[in-house]
Amino acid sequence: MAVADLFVVVFDAILWITVPIYLPDSFVKMTTMCSLFSALGSAATVVSVWLTVTFTADRFVAICCEKLKTKFCTKRTAASFLGTVTILGSLESLPWYFVYEPRYIIDNIPWGCTQKPSYFSSPAWAAFEMINYILTPCVPFFLILLFNVLTVRRILVSSRLRRGLQVQKSGGKHKDAEMENRLKSIILLFTISSSFVLLWVTSVVYNIYARITDIRYYSSDTDPHFITDRTAKMLQVLSSCTNTCIYAVIQVRFREELKNAIAYPFKRIVKLWNNEK
Repeated sequence: MAVADLFVVVFDAILWITVPIYLPDSFVKMTTMCSLFSALGSAATVVSVWLTVTFTADRFVAICCEKLKTKFCTKRTAASFLGTVTILGSLESLPWYFVYEPRYIIDNIPWGCTQKPSYFSSPAWAAFEMINYILTPCVPFFLILLFNVLTVRRILVSSRLRRGLQVQKSGGKHKDAEMENRLKSIILLFTISSSFVLLWVTSVVYNIYARITDIRYYSSDTDPHFITDRTAKMLQVLSSCTNTCIYAVIQVRFREELKNAIAYPFKRIVKLWNNEK
């Protein structure tokens, strides 16, 4: 997940958007390169989203399916899913390479990328774009929400049973650390689902609107359509890293290693200082 998110930042945010703005004469403005970066950025986004689905499913199986857990939650299964998602995500994004044509040609070298007229008029391209939005992010959001709801339901059921046993055993209420951890898990699971849909909804709605109203060009950088498009793109790119950050931060071992990494330089300085004395 972290590698896929890094590729989203590299191909989509940096090479596809940022570098062409600040380095307009660089190689990334060549038609071949910007078409390639568009396809790679799309592939990285698709893989990132579906790996989030896979990770969510893995957590669901680990919590709710005890019998399936030993067979499903293994390194071999994880590697298989990783390879499958990467290959299928790359194949799904391959057609984006053929969407663009050169803006202009200098010394027989095509520069710039603009959508081909057939992209706006062809039913095949329209169908491909709609299928693409259905597969990413509509289906992933539904699956993430479904797995999280089922996981939360299992947590609530087991929590009620645990609370009943605790009351019978102790005869009163007392602080239960396990119950607090489960409550935090529920909050985090719904945070993941809500952040995913909120960060993607602008991009999906605007692109459907642009397809219906046939928006092909922007008059200037202050054009409301241009601002909406860039804002939607920013939120979409941001969504590729939020779930990884959330999943990583909630892991106790990750937090401990992070604290150790932050404290390590200071410990070394103190140790060297004591040795000098």
